[in-house]
Amino acid sequence: MNKKLITIGILILALCVIGKLLFVLLKHIKIDEFKPAAVIFAVDSSASNQNKLNDEIEYLKTLCTALDPEDMIKILRVSETSYLIYEGSPTNHSGINKTLEEFTKLNTQEYGTAYGEALKKSFDHAITMYKEGYIPSIVVIGDLENEGDVNKQINWDTLPQSVENVKKYIPEISMMFVYAHPEKLDLVKTKLAPVLGEKKLVIVNEQTIDKSQRKLLEAIGR
Repeated sequence: MNKKLITIGILILALCVIGKLLFVLLKHIKIDEFKPAAVIFAVDSSASNQNKLNDEIEYLKTLCTALDPEDMIKILRVSETSYLIYEGSPTNHSGINKTLEEFTKLNTQEYGTAYGEALKKSFDHAITMYKEGYIPSIVVIGDLENEGDVNKQINWDTLPQSVENVKKYIPEISMMFVYAHPEKLDLVKTKLAPVLGEKKLVIVNEQTIDKSQRKLLEAIGR
């Protein structure tokens, strides 16, 4: 009888010790909190970019399939002016297809590429979405050629400071530039890498497109 009591006591003590160890261990394990992303696309639908536009649209849709249903996307059209053409879930494939088909058509009355205007609007959207609890990322898809109204073009001398200002509100902001010529992408790297760092700045040309999806996910913390 005494042996049974001693055995039971030892088992209870062992279970208590194991339970205590598990409690301490679990207490120190931090479970990563999922944070939805807000990916803001700026798509060049100008006349000078029409030959690549279909591939770029397909690429945008591929990126959407890699995002979570809880994420949010916005799509800005970039031509002579820039304006929002879609906002909603990245899983709304039908809505995205219809929007891109309708609003990226060639308009022969338009001339220019308002990339600067698109970036300014993208920064504003990013700050708003960050306040809503999203981790923003800006994806610029196009050749980055400055054409048309100078006031709507990218000012490469002031862009780094603009991004630095956005970082004051959004420390986690990331940017991605896709489909531009390597010479333009090198300019992007030179201007923005000192501000964003290697992990938060993704540059992709047509030859490296296959691995870029993973880089975007890493940039938004996935």
